[in-house]
Amino acid sequence: MKTYCFLFLLAVSITRVNAETSIAILDFELNDLTLKPRIAAEINRTASIKPLLEKELKSAGYRIISIALTAQHQSNSGFGYLFDHDDVAAELGRTAGADYVLVGRLHKPSFLFAYIMGHLIKVNDGQLIGNYISETKGGDEKLTLKGVESLAGKIDKDLDNRYTPPPPKLNPLH
Repeated sequence: MKTYCFLFLLAVSITRVNAETSIAILDFELNDLTLKPRIAAEINRTASIKPLLEKELKSAGYRIISIALTAQHQSNSGFGYLFDHDDVAAELGRTAGADYVLVGRLHKPSFLFAYIMGHLIKVNDGQLIGNYISETKGGDEKLTLKGVESLAGKIDKDLDNRYTPPPPKLNPLH
């Protein structure tokens, strides 16, 4: 009998280790407070954050769950609604079969810097797991990627703690 109990517990623990944590990442919103809001470059940068974050989290073994943009729009009652209503965002993630849902925003108060922000919500109970902010200086693609890598690290720290950001690229002096 002890052997069977041991094998059962071993099987359960192996299943838990091999189970992938799934995350649904919603499209990021742009909150541009500058004197020239919503220029094409900022709209494009905001649109690039989700796929960059999905790639980083996939590299750490997370399963990314897709949520149709139409479903996201139907649940959204206006700018910032999903960011401020964890219960509604959780329902979107639950419907899609995710363990967690991330609602994101690019907050740009200045031309000099912006904040990549995210709320990570556990879908089974609608609880906010983490409120993350990564600052980026300027709008360069490389700096946006570094901000996304920082965000991925913060998310992972609250979940499975297995993400390793890529090492910095060294620029040889000529």
